Amino acid sequence: MAMNDAQLERFSRHIILKEVGIEGQEKIIQGKILIIGAGGLGAPAALYLAAAGVGIIGLVDGDKVDLTNLQRQVIHFTPDVGKPKVTSAKEKIELINPDIKVITYQERVFADNILEIIGGYDFIIDGTDNFPAKFLINDVCVMTQKPFSHGGILRFDGQTMTYVPGRACYRCIFKEPPPKNAVPSCSQAGVLGAVAGMLGTIQAAEALKFIIGKGELLLNRLLIFNAFKMEFRTVRTQRNSQCPVCGSKPTITSLEDYEQPACDLHLKEDINENKG
Repeated sequence: MAMNDAQLERFSRHIILKEVGIEGQEKIIQGKILIIGAGGLGAPAALYLAAAGVGIIGLVDGDKVDLTNLQRQVIHFTPDVGKPKVTSAKEKIELINPDIKVITYQERVFADNILEIIGGYDFIIDGTDNFPAKFLINDVCVMTQKPFSHGGILRFDGQTMTYVPGRACYRCIFKEPPPKNAVPSCSQAGVLGAVAGMLGTIQAAEALKFIIGKGELLLNRLLIFNAFKMEFRTVRTQRNSQCPVCGSKPTITSLEDYEQPACDLHLKEDINENKG
Protein backbone atom coordinates (compact mmCIF):
# COMPACT_ATOMS: atom_id res chain seq x y z
CA MET A 1 0.00 0.00 0.00
CA ALA A 2 1.50 3.32 -1.12
CA MET A 3 2.04 6.03 1.47
CA ASN A 4 0.09 9.26 1.18
CA ASP A 5 1.67 12.72 1.19
CA ALA A 6 1.20 13.17 4.94
CA GLN A 7 2.95 9.87 5.66
CA LEU A 8 5.79 10.71 3.29
CA GLU A 9 6.32 13.94 5.20
CA ARG A 10 5.89 12.40 8.66
CA PHE A 11 8.43 9.64 8.02
CA SER A 12 10.79 11.63 5.80
CA ARG A 13 13.72 11.23 8.23
CA HIS A 14 13.35 7.47 7.96
CA ILE A 15 12.88 7.51 4.21
CA ILE A 16 16.10 9.43 3.53
CA LEU A 17 18.06 6.70 5.29
CA LYS A 18 19.28 4.40 2.53
CA GLU A 19 18.96 1.46 4.93
CA VAL A 20 15.25 2.20 5.38
CA GLY A 21 13.89 4.11 2.39
CA ILE A 22 10.29 3.94 1.22
CA GLU A 23 10.34 0.14 1.11
CA GLY A 24 11.51 -0.12 4.70
CA GLN A 25 8.99 2.43 5.92
CA GLU A 26 6.19 0.54 4.21
CA LYS A 27 7.32 -2.60 6.05
CA ILE A 28 7.17 -0.69 9.33
CA ILE A 29 3.66 0.55 8.56
CA GLN A 30 2.60 -3.02 7.85
CA GLY A 31 4.39 -4.34 10.95
CA LYS A 32 2.66 -5.85 13.99
CA ILE A 33 4.51 -5.65 17.30
CA LEU A 34 3.33 -6.83 20.71
CA ILE A 35 4.63 -5.18 23.87
CA ILE A 36 4.14 -7.23 27.02
CA GLY A 37 4.28 -4.82 29.94
CA ALA A 38 3.32 -1.15 29.58
CA GLY A 39 5.75 -0.04 32.28
CA GLY A 40 9.36 1.13 32.44
CA LEU A 41 10.53 -0.70 29.31
CA GLY A 42 7.26 -0.88 27.43
CA ALA A 43 6.58 2.85 27.79
CA PRO A 44 9.55 4.18 25.79
CA ALA A 45 9.36 1.25 23.38
CA ALA A 46 5.71 2.02 22.64
CA LEU A 47 6.37 5.73 22.15
CA TYR A 48 9.17 5.16 19.64
CA LEU A 49 7.37 2.40 17.77
CA ALA A 50 4.31 4.64 17.50
CA ALA A 51 6.45 7.52 16.26
CA ALA A 52 8.09 5.16 13.75
CA GLY A 53 4.68 4.28 12.32
CA VAL A 54 4.32 0.60 13.25
CA GLY A 55 0.87 -0.27 11.90
CA ILE A 56 -0.41 -2.46 14.73
CA ILE A 57 0.83 -2.25 18.31
CA GLY A 58 -0.45 -4.67 20.93
CA LEU A 59 -0.22 -3.75 24.61
CA VAL A 60 -0.47 -6.30 27.41
CA ASP A 61 -0.66 -5.23 31.05
CA GLY A 62 -3.06 -5.99 33.87
CA ASP A 63 -2.03 -3.16 36.18
CA LYS A 64 -3.29 0.37 36.73
CA VAL A 65 -1.11 3.47 36.75
CA ASP A 66 0.37 4.14 40.18
CA LEU A 67 2.05 7.33 41.37
CA THR A 68 5.35 5.46 41.79
CA ASN A 69 5.27 4.51 38.10
CA LEU A 70 5.62 8.11 36.91
CA GLN A 71 9.31 8.29 37.79
CA ARG A 72 10.19 6.11 34.78
CA GLN A 73 7.09 5.00 32.85
CA VAL A 74 7.05 8.03 30.59
CA ILE A 75 3.95 7.12 28.60
CA HIS A 76 1.79 7.71 31.68
CA PHE A 77 1.01 11.19 33.05
CA THR A 78 -0.12 12.38 36.48
CA PRO A 79 -3.84 12.52 35.52
CA ASP A 80 -3.57 8.84 34.47
CA VAL A 81 -3.05 7.58 38.04
CA GLY A 82 -5.67 4.90 38.67
CA LYS A 83 -6.30 4.31 34.97
CA PRO A 84 -5.47 0.93 33.34
CA LYS A 85 -1.97 1.15 31.92
CA VAL A 86 -3.02 -0.20 28.54
CA THR A 87 -5.70 2.50 28.26
CA SER A 88 -3.28 5.26 29.25
CA ALA A 89 -0.65 4.01 26.81
CA LYS A 90 -3.14 3.64 23.98
CA GLU A 91 -4.26 7.25 24.39
CA LYS A 92 -0.67 8.54 24.05
CA ILE A 93 0.08 6.34 21.05
CA GLU A 94 -3.00 7.60 19.24
CA LEU A 95 -1.98 11.20 19.97
CA ILE A 96 1.42 10.55 18.40
CA ASN A 97 0.00 8.80 15.34
CA PRO A 98 -3.76 8.36 14.87
CA ASP A 99 -3.16 6.00 11.93
CA ILE A 100 -1.90 3.25 14.23
CA LYS A 101 -4.17 0.46 15.37
CA VAL A 102 -3.69 -0.25 19.07
CA ILE A 103 -4.95 -3.54 20.51
CA THR A 104 -5.09 -3.71 24.30
CA TYR A 105 -5.10 -6.71 26.61
CA GLN A 106 -5.85 -5.66 30.18
CA GLU A 107 -4.48 -8.84 31.70
CA ARG A 108 -1.25 -10.51 32.66
CA VAL A 109 0.27 -13.28 30.61
CA PHE A 110 -0.05 -16.84 31.85
CA ALA A 111 0.41 -20.26 30.34
CA ASP A 112 -3.29 -20.49 29.51
CA ASN A 113 -3.62 -17.18 27.62
CA ILE A 114 -0.27 -16.21 26.11
CA LEU A 115 -0.55 -18.37 22.98
CA GLU A 116 -3.75 -16.66 21.94
CA ILE A 117 -2.35 -13.21 22.67
CA ILE A 118 0.90 -13.45 20.69
CA GLY A 119 -0.58 -15.25 17.70
CA GLY A 120 -0.86 -12.50 15.10
CA TYR A 121 2.28 -10.49 15.83
CA ASP A 122 5.60 -10.32 13.97
CA PHE A 123 7.80 -9.45 16.95
CA ILE A 124 7.41 -9.52 20.74
CA ILE A 125 8.95 -7.08 23.22
CA ASP A 126 9.35 -8.40 26.75
CA GLY A 127 8.89 -5.38 28.99
CA THR A 128 7.88 -7.37 32.06
CA ASP A 129 9.41 -6.98 35.51
CA ASN A 130 9.31 -10.52 36.87
CA PHE A 131 11.05 -13.79 36.12
CA PRO A 132 7.99 -16.02 35.71
CA ALA A 133 6.77 -13.82 32.85
CA LYS A 134 10.20 -13.62 31.25
CA PHE A 135 10.66 -17.39 31.19
CA LEU A 136 7.10 -17.88 29.95
CA ILE A 137 7.63 -15.38 27.11
CA ASN A 138 10.89 -17.06 26.13
CA ASP A 139 9.35 -20.53 26.14
CA VAL A 140 6.28 -19.60 24.10
CA CYS A 141 8.36 -17.67 21.57
CA VAL A 142 10.76 -20.59 21.13
CA MET A 143 7.88 -23.06 20.79
CA THR A 144 6.05 -20.90 18.24
CA GLN A 145 9.21 -19.58 16.53
CA LYS A 146 8.40 -15.96 17.36
CA PRO A 147 11.28 -13.48 17.52
CA PHE A 148 11.42 -11.37 20.65
CA SER A 149 13.50 -8.87 22.59
CA HIS A 150 14.34 -9.60 26.22
CA GLY A 151 15.01 -6.71 28.56
CA GLY A 152 15.68 -6.35 32.28
CA ILE A 153 16.65 -3.45 34.54
CA LEU A 154 17.58 -2.97 38.19
CA ARG A 155 19.16 -0.03 39.99
CA PHE A 156 21.58 1.43 37.39
CA ASP A 157 21.90 -1.75 35.31
CA GLY A 158 20.25 -3.03 32.17
CA GLN A 159 20.56 -6.09 29.96
CA THR A 160 18.97 -7.08 26.68
CA MET A 161 19.20 -9.68 23.93
CA THR A 162 17.19 -10.62 20.87
CA TYR A 163 16.00 -14.08 19.96
CA VAL A 164 15.14 -15.46 16.54
CA PRO A 165 14.63 -19.16 15.78
CA GLY A 166 17.93 -21.04 15.61
CA ARG A 167 19.85 -18.64 17.86
CA ALA A 168 20.46 -18.59 21.60
CA CYS A 169 17.34 -18.11 23.68
CA TYR A 170 16.99 -16.69 27.18
CA ARG A 171 17.19 -20.16 28.73
CA CYS A 172 20.47 -20.85 26.93
CA ILE A 173 21.95 -18.22 29.25
CA PHE A 174 19.64 -18.42 32.28
CA LYS A 175 18.41 -21.99 32.60
CA GLU A 176 15.67 -21.38 35.17
CA PRO A 177 14.25 -18.64 37.42
CA PRO A 178 16.50 -17.65 40.32
CA PRO A 179 15.73 -18.95 43.81
CA LYS A 180 13.84 -16.88 46.34
CA ASN A 181 15.83 -13.97 47.82
CA ALA A 182 18.44 -14.12 45.05
CA VAL A 183 17.31 -11.04 43.09
CA PRO A 184 15.23 -8.12 44.39
CA SER A 185 12.62 -6.35 42.29
CA CYS A 186 12.77 -2.71 41.22
CA SER A 187 10.21 -1.86 43.89
CA GLN A 188 12.55 -3.34 46.49
CA ALA A 189 15.97 -2.25 45.22
CA GLY A 190 15.11 0.82 43.16
CA VAL A 191 15.92 1.81 39.57
CA LEU A 192 17.15 4.99 37.94
CA GLY A 193 14.27 6.08 35.73
CA ALA A 194 16.45 6.95 32.74
CA VAL A 195 17.80 3.38 32.66
CA ALA A 196 14.33 2.19 31.65
CA GLY A 197 14.34 4.68 28.79
CA MET A 198 17.78 3.60 27.64
CA LEU A 199 16.82 -0.05 27.49
CA GLY A 200 13.30 0.39 26.16
CA THR A 201 14.54 2.40 23.19
CA ILE A 202 17.15 -0.27 22.44
CA GLN A 203 14.33 -2.83 22.35
CA ALA A 204 12.34 -0.60 20.00
CA ALA A 205 15.35 -0.29 17.70
CA GLU A 206 15.75 -4.07 17.64
CA ALA A 207 12.09 -4.49 16.72
CA LEU A 208 12.35 -1.95 13.89
CA LYS A 209 15.52 -3.56 12.50
CA PHE A 210 13.81 -6.91 12.51
CA ILE A 211 10.76 -5.52 10.70
CA ILE A 212 12.81 -3.91 7.91
CA GLY A 213 15.26 -6.82 7.76
CA LYS A 214 18.35 -4.62 8.03
CA GLY A 215 21.15 -4.13 10.52
CA GLU A 216 22.68 -6.46 13.11
CA LEU A 217 20.38 -7.70 15.84
CA LEU A 218 21.54 -8.67 19.33
CA LEU A 219 21.64 -12.33 18.34
CA ASN A 220 23.88 -14.63 20.38
CA ARG A 221 24.84 -11.48 22.29
CA LEU A 222 23.80 -10.18 25.70
CA LEU A 223 24.20 -6.40 25.91
CA ILE A 224 24.86 -5.28 29.49
CA PHE A 225 25.29 -1.71 30.68
CA ASN A 226 25.72 0.22 33.91
CA ALA A 227 24.47 3.79 33.67
CA PHE A 228 26.17 4.87 36.91
CA LYS A 229 29.60 4.28 35.36
CA MET A 230 28.22 4.57 31.81
CA GLU A 231 29.90 1.38 30.75
CA PHE A 232 28.61 -1.01 28.10
CA ARG A 233 29.78 -4.51 27.32
CA THR A 234 28.61 -7.35 25.13
CA VAL A 235 28.76 -10.96 26.26
CA ARG A 236 28.97 -13.41 23.37
CA THR A 237 26.66 -16.38 23.72
CA GLN A 238 25.70 -19.37 21.65
CA ARG A 239 22.79 -21.72 21.36
CA ASN A 240 23.06 -24.43 23.99
CA SER A 241 22.39 -27.85 22.54
CA GLN A 242 21.39 -28.92 26.07
CA CYS A 243 18.94 -26.03 26.51
CA PRO A 244 15.74 -27.41 28.04
CA VAL A 245 13.52 -25.56 25.56
CA CYS A 246 15.47 -24.91 22.32
CA GLY A 247 18.06 -27.69 22.56
CA SER A 248 18.28 -30.83 20.47
CA LYS A 249 16.29 -32.82 23.04
CA PRO A 250 14.05 -30.32 24.83
CA THR A 251 12.64 -31.32 28.19
CA ILE A 252 10.26 -28.35 28.33
CA THR A 253 7.55 -29.06 25.78
CA SER A 254 4.58 -27.31 27.37
CA LEU A 255 4.04 -23.92 28.95
CA GLU A 256 4.23 -23.56 32.71
CA ASP A 257 3.55 -20.79 35.21
CA TYR A 258 6.34 -20.29 37.72
CA GLU A 259 6.01 -18.87 41.21
CA GLN A 260 7.43 -15.39 41.56
CA PRO A 261 10.74 -15.72 43.48
CA ALA A 262 10.17 -12.64 45.62
CA CYS A 263 13.05 -11.20 47.57
CA ASP A 264 12.36 -10.43 51.23
CA LEU A 265 13.84 -6.95 51.32
CA HIS A 266 12.41 -4.21 53.50
CA LEU A 267 12.54 -1.00 51.50
CA LYS A 268 11.64 1.38 54.33
CA GLU A 269 14.31 -0.11 56.57
CA ASP A 270 16.89 0.15 53.77
CA ILE A 271 15.99 3.80 53.18
CA ASN A 272 16.31 4.58 56.88
CA GLU A 273 19.68 2.87 57.04
CA ASN A 274 20.89 4.86 54.06
CA LYS A 275 19.89 8.08 55.80
CA GLY A 276 22.14 7.25 58.74
